[in-house]
Amino acid sequence: MRSVERAVRYEIQRQAQILADGGTITQETRHWHEDTGTTSPGRPKSDADDYRYFPEPDLLPVQPSAELIEELRAALPEQPVARRRRLKADWGFTDLEFQDVRNGGLIDVVEATIAAGAAPAAARKWWTGEITRVANAQERDAEGLVSPENVAALQKLIDEGTLTDKLARQVLEGVIAGEGTPQEVVDARGLAVVSDDGALISAIDEALAAQPDVMEKIRDGKVQAAGAIIGAVMKAMKGQADAARVRELILDAARGNAQR
Repeated sequence: MRSVERAVRYEIQRQAQILADGGTITQETRHWHEDTGTTSPGRPKSDADDYRYFPEPDLLPVQPSAELIEELRAALPEQPVARRRRLKADWGFTDLEFQDVRNGGLIDVVEATIAAGAAPAAARKWWTGEITRVANAQERDAEGLVSPENVAALQKLIDEGTLTDKLARQVLEGVIAGEGTPQEVVDARGLAVVSDDGALISAIDEALAAQPDVMEKIRDGKVQAAGAIIGAVMKAMKGQADAARVRELILDAARGNAQR
């Protein structure tokens, strides 16, 4: 069977080249040479009678009109190759990124997630990343875990600043478990990012009290030292603190401008 495939591929290329050069294809039997991977002429067959073709008396010749052919062509769905080429260009994916989606059988759900409002990169990240990981762990199909609409809604909560990526994974866990939509899981589990300055300042004060030397380092220009306080605040607030706002408040405090 492998040799048959090789012979067919060779003939496709050979005949295509003949036609490209303006020649015609000779109807003939050809021999396959395993050692060279080529074919050579055998016995020519000038017409259908040489092949012992016989007309079927119960089948009438089919002669569709040009109009019918165009009507049927217009009704055909987009060809898979053309669709993949179009989607890859529309989404702006690299060859490798699109290959990951295609290999995972995720083209349809990624397309539906984008149609529901998610950015292409975000849709690909969720389906080829966390959702596929959970699906593999549960030995289920990724498409059956969560709907594209819920994935788009989850990403929207991230884009709006309601969730961090870490919190979003917890929300996804709840959606997969059947706890409701992303917003319903956020409300039920109390997973929204905390942006209230009062709560954040209180947590910052506690972290600074435990690490009093950090503030001096920040005032001395070592701004990266704020990372220790941000980490402590995030831990204390179970990852729900608005990290960007925490950083702003720490730097404000270092400048003596914090609102207490």
